Amino acid sequence: MAGGHMKYRHLGRHSAHRQALLRNLVTSLFEHESISTTWHKAKEAQRMAEKLVTMGKKNTEASRRRAHQIFFKPLELVPKLFGPIRERYANRPGGYTRVLRIEPIKEDQAVSAILELVDGPKDMRFAMTARTLANQRANDWEVNEVTARNIHKVTRYREDGVQKLEKLAGTFEKLRAEESEEKDDELAVRKRKVYPKVESGA
Repeated sequence: MAGGHMKYRHLGRHSAHRQALLRNLVTSLFEHESISTTWHKAKEAQRMAEKLVTMGKKNTEASRRRAHQIFFKPLELVPKLFGPIRERYANRPGGYTRVLRIEPIKEDQAVSAILELVDGPKDMRFAMTARTLANQRANDWEVNEVTARNIHKVTRYREDGVQKLEKLAGTFEKLRAEESEEKDDELAVRKRKVYPKVESGA
């Protein structure tokens, strides 16, 4: 029907080109576990990535054949999908990917985003939560409601999530301490007067 609600983003491409683009994005996502692209492409690729993880959890012959048809690198990524990724999300009911807005990365200033697999080695929210926790501890602040909610989200389905979060937060605390020491050393060097002050007009 003319003027009806758009069921998906066409991305300015015909059907075959659009499918090839999304397959390429999803292949890169499962290969690197995190990719940067435009916001609209990320949202459309997210739908395909979620379906692929669901196929991996079903682990049937039909789902394996379908995954082979989607990936551009099936020999590398199908074993990964039906192996480590399937085990990672075995207890998670949904929400296997995340889209985070970032500053435009292209010259045309198109709205950009990061598409990532949650609970993976490049989980941006997990790292941001650990850093926030480290900053609050360094300033002797209590964990606020927002941080507590984020801690619950990023550790709920991750294996040994609390221990891994504490370990990463400790790493950020060490880095923060080293940076503060370097800043103190730089400040001390700046305060040293190597040459006497020369007045203007002398």
